[in-house]
Amino acid sequence: MKFRTLAALSVLPVLVLMAPARAENPVQVQQLLETGACYGCNLVGADLSQVHLLGADLRNADMRGATLVGANLEGADLTGANLEGADLTSAYLTNATLNHANLNSVNLTRARIYHADVSDALLQGINLTEAEVYGTNISIGGN
Repeated sequence: MKFRTLAALSVLPVLVLMAPARAENPVQVQQLLETGACYGCNLVGADLSQVHLLGADLRNADMRGATLVGANLEGADLTGANLEGADLTSAYLTNATLNHANLNSVNLTRARIYHADVSDALLQGINLTEAEVYGTNISIGGN
């Protein structure tokens, strides 16, 4: 009996490590969905696909690896947000504020980025395949 208990306990850490990692704070995700405001929230890895976040306050939010496929972020304030590795495929970013945001390795495939403020944003390794970028200071290559 002791051997079985010991064997089960030795496997437990492995099972915990194999469980899918969900780092977002569910209470904060719900707050965002209900109020459109989530200053400094933990939304790491959150699935916010197809969500309408018009004018949302996401300043300083940690959204690393979040999925925002088809999300509408028109007029959203993402000042200082960390979106590193996030998927914003087909997202709408019209008039969004992304100054001082970390957009490194963000997937913006087919995104619509019109008149967004990206002042002092980190933009290394972004994917702009088939994206529509107008009135926004994002350029490819060069100095």
